[in-house]
Amino acid sequence: MSSPSGYTHPEALVETAWLQDHLHDPGLRIVESNEDVLLYDTGHIEGAVHIDWRSDLQDQTVRDYIDPAAFAALCAKNGIGPDTTVLFYGDKSNWWATYALWAFQLFGHTNVKVLNGGRDKWIKEGRPLTRAKTAVAPAAYPVPPQRLDAEIRAFAPDALAFSREKKPLIDVRTPGEFKGEVTHMPEYPQEGVLRGGHIPGAKSVPWKTAVNEDGTFKSADALRKIYDQDCGLADDPATIVYCRIGERSSHTWFILKYLLGHQNVRNYDGSWTEWGNTVRAPIERS
Repeated sequence: MSSPSGYTHPEALVETAWLQDHLHDPGLRIVESNEDVLLYDTGHIEGAVHIDWRSDLQDQTVRDYIDPAAFAALCAKNGIGPDTTVLFYGDKSNWWATYALWAFQLFGHTNVKVLNGGRDKWIKEGRPLTRAKTAVAPAAYPVPPQRLDAEIRAFAPDALAFSREKKPLIDVRTPGEFKGEVTHMPEYPQEGVLRGGHIPGAKSVPWKTAVNEDGTFKSADALRKIYDQDCGLADDPATIVYCRIGERSSHTWFILKYLLGHQNVRNYDGSWTEWGNTVRAPIERS
């Protein structure tokens, strides 16, 4: 189904003006999720709760996500029920907001939205922030029967199979990371990756090609040219997206899944910090 915006699921993307008019809607929970986990306390949108991508969504021992019981407890604590509409926003053009959204979908919570332009656009427009702690009444959230890893998550063996079978792999990192010139973004720490480069056969489509200067998503026509035409994804083939640790590729996953309507896209959250450290994993540099 299309809309005047041209996006397949326009209901998944809201503008700042819309949110300011709907801050007190019943059934809506606003979630801020940032790379900088201290930002929320410096000021947040009224009514927003904070979900920390590291301490709230990830297992603290194993490199993995929380289990269904922990997810249900996280939602209940933040006043989120199974029918609650969860609207995500954050810094870095919504990298971590879409990462949190993707993580919610691992547990089957699909009633989700993203604030177009995220935290930065809200602030640049002079819209209000508050430091007041958001008080929410705990909700009842049933424990999901399972985590839906097979549906929207890819693992290293999946990426290797796609590489060997020449199926679509989209690398959303910077060109320098893709070419193996660097193993991390400028001004970011080296996280122990031993090798640089990309998965053989992957196409370089930096996440930033999909957004405007203000961090909002480009038009549907522009996105279709980037992904459907230039990457050959028009027929909705099974596709894996990856980056360094899964946050930038969550942004691209959201575009493919919600804005363009692709049904067979998965996010390889292990991404380059796993692949670049895996013994005998094939690597290309170009």
